Amino acid sequence: MTQIDVTSNAEVAPPIAMLQMISGFWVSQAIYIAAKLGIADYLQEQPKTVEELAAITETHPPSLYRLLRSLASVGIFAEDENRRFALTPLAATLQTDTPGSLRFFAISELGQVHYLGWGNLLHSVKTGEIAFDNVAGMNIWDYYAQNAEAGKLFDRSMVNVTATVLEAIINNYDFSSFNTVVDVGGGQGSLITTILKANLKLKGILFDVPNVIENAKPRLQKESYAERCTTIAGNFFESVPSGGDAYLLKFIIHDWDDEKSLLILKNCHQAMPEDGKLLLFEQVITAGNNLSSSFGKLMDLNMLVMTGGCERTEAEYRSLLAAAGFKLTRIVPTSLAINVIEAVKL
Repeated sequence: MTQIDVTSNAEVAPPIAMLQMISGFWVSQAIYIAAKLGIADYLQEQPKTVEELAAITETHPPSLYRLLRSLASVGIFAEDENRRFALTPLAATLQTDTPGSLRFFAISELGQVHYLGWGNLLHSVKTGEIAFDNVAGMNIWDYYAQNAEAGKLFDRSMVNVTATVLEAIINNYDFSSFNTVVDVGGGQGSLITTILKANLKLKGILFDVPNVIENAKPRLQKESYAERCTTIAGNFFESVPSGGDAYLLKFIIHDWDDEKSLLILKNCHQAMPEDGKLLLFEQVITAGNNLSSSFGKLMDLNMLVMTGGCERTEAEYRSLLAAAGFKLTRIVPTSLAINVIEAVKL
């Protein structure tokens, strides 16, 4: 039987590589605590001793030291001979308001909400059902609606993720030929506002559920492009706004199974003009065992556990779009784990 090497370093013995993977759970939980405590923010100006950090965060100094020492061992923070800790490039991603920040994504993904789902992964594997729903007694979107703080944290985590991919999207896809873009399920508006900033003649419509739109309005009203961006509240399973010649769906379709995805896509089809374009911003799963494709495949597992959605291959996107009345015209890759999937009406 042929063995396939899927390790990044062929010199690492399989038991050691497996131990590193198993302990990844420990690393992720240490990252969660550091993000939750805001450690990286307190190191922005200069290194600090563990005693200083413990006083700021109201934690137990010896235990905090053990946490930070562990993180420093994998490149997150750096410890000097005086037990002072400093930022590293990895640690900088846990700051609150810096380019490339993933602080709130770390808190959201590694916190108790996702624990409910991932702790019940076996249920999904055995039944194909959503692990989170089985434990919580409701779907994740209802949970966020009923738990405002968790919902706000999720929104901020999506702002983090969007910020990391915006430059890649803008640099690889030309929006200048459009007149009005409709951001369907656009959350806090990070994507559409970035597009409006880069295309001064463009108008936009931000569309999401009522509570998300209400949270987004104050942020949008402070910006110079506010007069070019309309906000509309609604439910994309029922309808989406008309009036655009480009309809954007960023990390939306992967949240849902084919049946629910078709509802969203068909509503976009109905709202769009004949010469309009549909743009999906999603990962596209590729074949093979290479590590470069692992994030998308692990995210696919996250969708199974948390939402019942999935990451899809190119063939699966073509089939799904065709069922909704679209033709996939091209897939534009970017420098990050996101593609622009362009489609037009059949």
